[in-house]
Amino acid sequence: MGSPAELAAAALMILGFPALMLAALVPSVPAFAAAAAVTYLADHYLHRKSSYLVNRLSKVRAGLSIRFLIRQLLLILLLARLGFADDLIYYGAIACFIAFYGLQAPHGALVTLIRNRRRMPVATRNIDLASRIRIPDAPPRRLLHRSAEKMLHLDLAAVAGILVSASLESAVAGFIGIGVTVGLGCLYVLALVPYVRGAKTPPNAEKVLAAVDDWLAEYRPETVLYFSGSKDSAYQVNMWLETMEQLDSKPLIILRERVILNNLAPTTVPVICVPGGVHLMNLDLSNVRVALYAANVGKNIHLLRVPTMKHVFIGHGDSDKLASVNPYSKVYDEVWTAGRAGRDRYAIADVGVRDEDIVEVGRPQLAPIQTWQGVPEGRIPTVLYAPTWEGWDGNPGNTSIVLAGENIVKKLVKADPPVRVLYKPHPFTGTVSAEAKAAHQRIAALVQQAATERATDPRFTADAAAQTAAKAELARIEARLAELSGKGKGKGSGNSKGDEAEATRDGLVDVAKHEEIARLRTEWNTAYWRSFGSHEHRLITGAEPRLYDCFNVSDAMVSDISSVVSDFIASGKPYAVTDSAELGVEEFKRQNTAVRAATILSNSAAELGGLLDAVRDPSADPLAEDRGDLKRYLLGPDEPTSIEQFNTAVANLAIKADARNVGQESRAAAGAAEGDLAAVPGQRLSAAEDDVTA
Repeated sequence: MGSPAELAAAALMILGFPALMLAALVPSVPAFAAAAAVTYLADHYLHRKSSYLVNRLSKVRAGLSIRFLIRQLLLILLLARLGFADDLIYYGAIACFIAFYGLQAPHGALVTLIRNRRRMPVATRNIDLASRIRIPDAPPRRLLHRSAEKMLHLDLAAVAGILVSASLESAVAGFIGIGVTVGLGCLYVLALVPYVRGAKTPPNAEKVLAAVDDWLAEYRPETVLYFSGSKDSAYQVNMWLETMEQLDSKPLIILRERVILNNLAPTTVPVICVPGGVHLMNLDLSNVRVALYAANVGKNIHLLRVPTMKHVFIGHGDSDKLASVNPYSKVYDEVWTAGRAGRDRYAIADVGVRDEDIVEVGRPQLAPIQTWQGVPEGRIPTVLYAPTWEGWDGNPGNTSIVLAGENIVKKLVKADPPVRVLYKPHPFTGTVSAEAKAAHQRIAALVQQAATERATDPRFTADAAAQTAAKAELARIEARLAELSGKGKGKGSGNSKGDEAEATRDGLVDVAKHEEIARLRTEWNTAYWRSFGSHEHRLITGAEPRLYDCFNVSDAMVSDISSVVSDFIASGKPYAVTDSAELGVEEFKRQNTAVRAATILSNSAAELGGLLDAVRDPSADPLAEDRGDLKRYLLGPDEPTSIEQFNTAVANLAIKADARNVGQESRAAAGAAEGDLAAVPGQRLSAAEDDVTA
């Protein structure tokens, strides 16, 4: 519902309008002016905060325009009650507000037209369209940003002037204010006119699509990563960006939603965002031989129907959840899994995916995860608690946070010999369940309290000078990263593009800058861990440090059934998984392959000592050999490397696509020679044809 400050502002704004009416009826100019000021300021604050509360007002017919109109009508009522009904200022005020609202229509129409014309049919990154078509600069941000709010606030001059006239019984101030309001409104409308015609408008959709096709013909992409989803699912495509950058074939990323493009991590791979299905199917993708799909979604059909390329489901994680064996997967030519476990899951699930269509390629994303070498001399062990979120269905087995989280953390912070705790919950934690949110807050408080107590424990000391130097290094790196990303700068720098058209025009990545940012992020991670003692408990809720960075500084992990467990297995370190649904150890292992080399915890976390013993004395770890076998089963062999396996799979499938296409051409040629002109299914469709075939 918003922060306490937003709630207070909303209450003041809502109560301000009855106060305005009361002041108009009394009548009292000072009281009206005070109430008007409160409503203006509260309204402005809520809009600046993009408050959920103010957005909801439009749903109950109390939107922005209505609120301004009510305030103006109450001002007319005030004038009437003060006896100005027969004075010129009264009629001037009425005429002013009618004219002012008359300007809202052309203003709104122009703003909408500008935004629509500057919305590209295809938005791109790392593609040179500027040399092919002319894309003009975006209008100044001050013209379009919060344009309706800015236009309506121009009535301030008229309202203030009329109140002064009512107080002084002189029409001069009122008419000056009226002139300023109407004049500024006209100027605002006129300032928008140049951006809907001539050289300041982008080319039409046909020219943009032709330019993209021209680039495609020149670039000749061979492997496509295709993705569609919501804003919250952007991580599913982001995890594949580095892999795409390491392909031996020419890569291309195709997105279907603008919100995904706006949340895409930096990459050097060319990116095309095509919201329209017909536009996508009319792109020249004749050189593409392999299409990779990271999610099973309905819009995949728009590319799946292209027969000249082979289609592969690569997914966005490896776990024993039902999503890993979705029956939809049988629509693809192949399904790529990390290791043998993925193949066996499909066999057991019996959802129609044939064994010969499954290829094991490892997990290229796991390359940054370091193999465990034991706890370094002189450092206490670090245990990462990384629970997943509660999910949508309320299943108690989804997360350990609600039933076991506090027990786990209490035992860890009280462990003897001591360990350090890193708590990094899933970013969705508490978004569905209030109970999970409350449990997370209690766990966070436990970690922070334990950190405070440890800071005063004489057994633990830190190198203050080294920490100070690390913090200074962090500040330097963050300043440089902010400079490189253009934060705090105006239009045209970094990611601060004027709009979609301008971002498409100027979206070529600076490779040197991209590489420097990657290097600086590595340096940031190193400085971050050096900026506090290796004994300090830590609550980590932001995007940085990343999960894999937490893996690398940890000696063990406690988690839940999710891809986090499968990924952590790559490290070879001891781990524990909580059986929150209380299935029992044997049944839990039977249902979940990834826990077969784990310490299984009940909700009491009584078994946690076994995990800590394995960390303190690796030579006596009873599950070490099992973890090695499970790692190979889940993630495949260490050699060849996963990226080498992935590239081999891409190359092999491209050969199959070429063989299919050559066969089709041969059959078509033979048919033509015999007078049989049967057409081979093509790629390009008209909008009408798409309506029929969809």
